[in-house]
Amino acid sequence: MGLTYEIAAGRVLAPFFGTSLLTWTSVIATVLGGFSLGSALGGFIAERPRAVALGNVRNALVATAVLMAVSPTLLGLFHAWGARGTGGMLLTVILVFFPASVFVTLPSPLLAKLAIEARPGREGSSLGIVLAAGSVGAIFGAILAGFVTLPLIGSTATFAACGAAALLCLPFLRSGPADRGEQNRVVSVAAGGFVAFAGLAGAPACEYESGLSCLHVAKSGPEVLLVSDGTIQAAEWASAAEPKAAAGELVLPYTQWLWNRLDHDLGPAPSVLFVGGGGYTLPTELIASRPEARATAVEIDPLVTHVVQDNLPRAGQMIARTGYDEASEAAAGRLGLVHADGRVYLNETDRRFDAAVMDAFSSGSVPAHLVTLETFERLRGIVDGPIYVNLIDKPDGPLARGVNAILRELYPHVEAIRGPISDRGRGNILLAASRTPLTALDSLPEDYQYTQLSDARAFTDDRGWVGHR
Repeated sequence: MGLTYEIAAGRVLAPFFGTSLLTWTSVIATVLGGFSLGSALGGFIAERPRAVALGNVRNALVATAVLMAVSPTLLGLFHAWGARGTGGMLLTVILVFFPASVFVTLPSPLLAKLAIEARPGREGSSLGIVLAAGSVGAIFGAILAGFVTLPLIGSTATFAACGAAALLCLPFLRSGPADRGEQNRVVSVAAGGFVAFAGLAGAPACEYESGLSCLHVAKSGPEVLLVSDGTIQAAEWASAAEPKAAAGELVLPYTQWLWNRLDHDLGPAPSVLFVGGGGYTLPTELIASRPEARATAVEIDPLVTHVVQDNLPRAGQMIARTGYDEASEAAAGRLGLVHADGRVYLNETDRRFDAAVMDAFSSGSVPAHLVTLETFERLRGIVDGPIYVNLIDKPDGPLARGVNAILRELYPHVEAIRGPISDRGRGNILLAASRTPLTALDSLPEDYQYTQLSDARAFTDDRGWVGHR
C-alpha cells in the first residue's frame, strides 16, 4: 500500500509540476521520511497496553485512508493557491504526502511485536518473517501501481483504492468493550463512505491517463490542443477551412520552424525519423507534402497515438490512411508507428534515415537519456543527413547549452534559434546540426530569433540532464 501510494504520488504530481529527477527525488524522500517517522512513533505505540495500542492503530489506519483519498484534491488546491517552482513543489509534496506516509507505517512495530510474542524463543525468525512480508508487500504494491491501477483506473481512483486497502485492515483489530466496538464501526463506515466518494466523485487528474501520460484535449478558438502533464504537446487547426490552415501554416511556431527547415533541407523522397510522436504534426506534414516520403514516428505511449487519432483531425486521418505498425511483418504504408522508448529504438534499429527530429518530452522537459552524447553518436551513425532538436529551457539555460555542446562535438555546422520566453523564464530552443552547411531560411516565425549558446560540458549517460530547477 505504501509503495502504491508513493508511485501514484509521483504520477499525480506531473500535471502540476512536471516529472523529472527533482520531482521524483522529492516524492521519494518525503514518503520515506514519513515512513521513518511513522515507524518510530509506532514503536512507542506498540509499548502501550494492548487495547490502547490497537485503538491507536485503528485511528492511524482511518487517518491513512482519508489522507490518501484526499491527496489529489489537496494537490490541486495548493497549486491553485499559487504553489510554483521548485520551492512550491517541495512544500506541496511535504504537506500533501508526508502525513499519510507517517500514518501508514504506524501499525508496523505493533505487528512485529505481536509476531514475536506469538512465537516465544523464536524472536529472530519472527521478526525476519515480518520484515520479509513488508518487502514482498512493497514489491507487490509497486507492480500493482505501475502495471495495473494507474494505467487502468487512473491516479485519483488509485489513491482511493489505497485508502480502501487501509480500511480493509480494520476488522482484524478487535479489542475493547462493546460500546467502543460500535463506535469503531461507525467511524469505519464513515471513513469508507468518504473514501468511496473521493474515488467515484472526485475529479480525475487527467482526461486520458496511462502509466506514462496525463493528457487533456482542449479547444482554443480555431485550435485543438493536446496537453500532456500541463504542457502543450501539439496543436492543429480544428477545421481545414481555417484561413491559416488553408495557407499551410502550422499552429505552433516551433513546429513551423522545424517544418520549414525540413522542407528546405530535404529532397523529394526522404526517410525521416521522428523521436517523439506527440501530435504527429510533422510526420503528417512531411507525408502530405511529399508523395514519396516515408516517416517513422517513435512514441513511447500508445495512449498518445489513440488520443491523436480520436481528437486531432488531420493527423488522425493520416494515421488511419497510411499509418502502420512498423513491427508488423505485413507492414504497408508510409507512416511507421513504433511504440517504444526512443533510446531503445535507436539502440536496436538497423534502418538508416535521411534526417531525424528529436522532439520527445516528458512533461515540460526532455527525458535525460535522450540528450546525451551517446544518444547523438548513435543518431549520427544511422542518420545520413541533418538532425533537428526541440528543447524547452531558459535562453542560455543548462539543457540548451549541454545539447549544443553535444552537437558541436559531433557536427561541424550547428544553428540555434529561440522563441518567446514564458512567465516562467523558459521557451522553445531549436537546434539544427548537419555535416554540410545549413543555408539560412528566408524568415523565422514571429518573435523567434537566432541565438548564441555558451560553451558547456556535453551531457553523457554518466553525467546527464537532471531537469529544471
